[in-house]
Amino acid sequence: MPRRTLHVLLPLRGAIIRIRNLWLRIAIGAEVDDTVQLSLSSRLLPGRRGSIVVGSDTLIAFKTLIYTRDPLTGADRPVRIGSRCFIGGGSMILPGVTIGDESIVGGGAVVIEDVPARSIVGGNPARILRTGIDVGPFGRLAVADENTRRLWSGEA
Repeated sequence: MPRRTLHVLLPLRGAIIRIRNLWLRIAIGAEVDDTVQLSLSSRLLPGRRGSIVVGSDTLIAFKTLIYTRDPLTGADRPVRIGSRCFIGGGSMILPGVTIGDESIVGGGAVVIEDVPARSIVGGNPARILRTGIDVGPFGRLAVADENTRRLWSGEA
């Protein structure tokens, strides 16, 4: 019963996320696709309009910081995040970084240089842990569906 009750709130959650994405596009100037799932506790700090671009079907988790103004030079260096990516909680994306399509950034990672497409990065500073991965929407690994099925069917 509680699970069904919580599912009633999903439309409200979706509406709040769509309103926030709209606010990011209008007030902040970030280019965020409508399909992006962006935590309400994440922060996007663009130096100018259009300097943060987030592709479709991307999930940005809680307490993530993305900024474009270089603190040393004061220059605005754009940040680009590809489609079907997952940006883990507490991670930082520094100015001038491009994250390729279908990539995963681990929680707490500090990304200081470009991330190639279809790869997993983690650590401080972030380094490549694996390449050639296969992900679905929101950076969900293909094996995750199989693991979920086994968990709920009682197989071990």
